[in-house]
Amino acid sequence: MSSIPADLRYTNDHEYLKPTSDPSVVFVGVTDYAQGELGDVVYLDLPKPGAKFGAHDSFGTIEAVKAVSDIYTPVAGEVLEVNARLEGEPSLVNSDPYGDGWMIKLKINAADAAGLMDAAAYEKHLAAGGSGH
Repeated sequence: MSSIPADLRYTNDHEYLKPTSDPSVVFVGVTDYAQGELGDVVYLDLPKPGAKFGAHDSFGTIEAVKAVSDIYTPVAGEVLEVNARLEGEPSLVNSDPYGDGWMIKLKINAADAAGLMDAAAYEKHLAAGGSGH
């Protein structure tokens, strides 16, 4: 069973928002389920700080042994920081998706996060087949 931390918010496309001490700043990455489906992550194409995205916009790609997939912003926001460690260690997405494997830090309207799934709803989504798009 995939790990589904209770304090995060989730999308149908298997991205997560992880809160920080500032309600308008979140970490974004892919879920444990997503990294398991992709297999070994070998490369990430991520945006530069300052880039702005709408909700559900593609902010980059994740390349794994099995496939290349777009990664989507769960909510609209501006990229504050990109996880530079992933350039040399893309496998962090596999080994620690909710910790060191985060992808971008996003400045958002905190109210937007409320529309995403909580852990219980995401677990039901996975149980129902879990497909995105």
